[in-house]
Amino acid sequence: MSATATAAPPASGEFLGHPKGLYVCFLTEMWERFAFYGMKALLFLYLTKHHRFSDTDGYLLLGTYAGLAYALPLLGGLLADRYLGMRKAVVYGGALLVFGQLGMAYTGDSATGLQGVADQDAFAVQVMYASLALIGVGVGFLKPNISTIVGRLYPDNDPRRDSGFTIFYMGINVGAFLSSLIVAYIGEKIGWGYGFALAGVMMALGLVQFLWGQKYLLGHAEPADPALLRAPVFAGLSRESMIYIGGLLLTVIVWQVLQTRIDLGPLSALAGGHEVTLTEVVAVVLGAGLYIWFIRLMMSGVSARDKGRMFMLMVLITVSALFWGLYEQTYGPWVAMADRVMDRTTFGIEWTAGQTTAIGALFVIALSPVFAWIWPRLDTRGLNPSYPAKFAWGLVFCGLAFAVLAYSAANAGADGLVSLWWMILAYFVLVLGEMVLSPIGLAAVTSLSIPRAVGTMMGAWFLFSAFGEIIAGRMGTWAAIPPTATQAEALAVYAEVFTRMMWIGLAAGVLLFAATPLLKRLVRD
Repeated sequence: MSATATAAPPASGEFLGHPKGLYVCFLTEMWERFAFYGMKALLFLYLTKHHRFSDTDGYLLLGTYAGLAYALPLLGGLLADRYLGMRKAVVYGGALLVFGQLGMAYTGDSATGLQGVADQDAFAVQVMYASLALIGVGVGFLKPNISTIVGRLYPDNDPRRDSGFTIFYMGINVGAFLSSLIVAYIGEKIGWGYGFALAGVMMALGLVQFLWGQKYLLGHAEPADPALLRAPVFAGLSRESMIYIGGLLLTVIVWQVLQTRIDLGPLSALAGGHEVTLTEVVAVVLGAGLYIWFIRLMMSGVSARDKGRMFMLMVLITVSALFWGLYEQTYGPWVAMADRVMDRTTFGIEWTAGQTTAIGALFVIALSPVFAWIWPRLDTRGLNPSYPAKFAWGLVFCGLAFAVLAYSAANAGADGLVSLWWMILAYFVLVLGEMVLSPIGLAAVTSLSIPRAVGTMMGAWFLFSAFGEIIAGRMGTWAAIPPTATQAEALAVYAEVFTRMMWIGLAAGVLLFAATPLLKRLVRD
């Protein structure tokens, strides 16, 4: 019998019309997002209830951690492209995530005393900071590269690519939805450590299935130059080993960054009279550097037409940071409001405060196919809004979502509680804004960028998403409530703060609508 006849079939083929590797990536990303969003749904409540952080410190840590988790993928993607390859980067990032999530399961003793001045378990707090650092760096290695693998599974101009990414994107939202329901419930009702541990176990499951299914990636995720990766660079250690060691050293740095504050002296008024986090300082420096790079690019012989397109794109990227700064209040003040002043019972079922974050993911799943259907039909009728107009609508919807919650806080029921249905309505309006901004932003980057700057501008898009998380943490401090506040006083704070955020969203949207004709003319000219 010939060798050909006895050889095992190749690990290729398709399932439901798509490469099998797509489903490997789908499940990996689903469980990674399950772990990430499940932990995020619990984090503020865990900080303020178990370790008894003040609201201000809780919001700032939430924003700092999430900001780093969204910024570090820039580094993880670069290292994978140049040296490590996507498969190795995903495995390394997944391992860090597992250790970080399981580390969060160690909660130590509950703090005693009032929020902000409690007697905390110092060792458990440091374990928490280290675990958050592991998760942040792990996301940095895994998240950009699992998406890149999906794109490489399809040949150029393959018409299945868009639907493949749609399936992959669904995995993100399914993971976010399930984790908000399950992890949040277990963490709040059974024990914080059990919720975090479940997130870690499911991330481990995702990593195991990725290792099992890596044969279906068909070599598309391997290092660009394996010999270069194996070559020794220091003390006999290969470049690959140095990258892994560097990742651990970066984790130590992030561990310290998460808990470092800086007193700006007279400039502290910019932060409401408070110290600023080191992450905020780094964000300002990176943002300034990006704008300087952009100005230099515009002065380097770019045509007038391309300058107009790039200017529009930079405006949209900048605006996106404000949108995400408002949007991410859902994991801070929205959760706090649900916990403290909301009747969370619907149809005889009581939700936990963390579980309310599942509402957003549910609306994303429901509305994504609706908007995918709407845009082509508006385009055929010449009614498809421009990129700036869509972003303006995104900000307006965001502002209106806060209007819903501001009204509900100012008009609580006879029992002094806000109905969960107000939050459901607010999430629906907010996700309308997400649908006209988030996926559109990715399309705008690829459409408006000049070829030699596409990668950098895509990096800028995600970097400004990280800035949005940091902005969210700082804005969240406006809703900080003293531990001795009554329920009525808490409602008054939420009504005032959400009204302020409403006006920020609406004003920004109106200004962008006003600037839309000018931006469109720049592109046409």
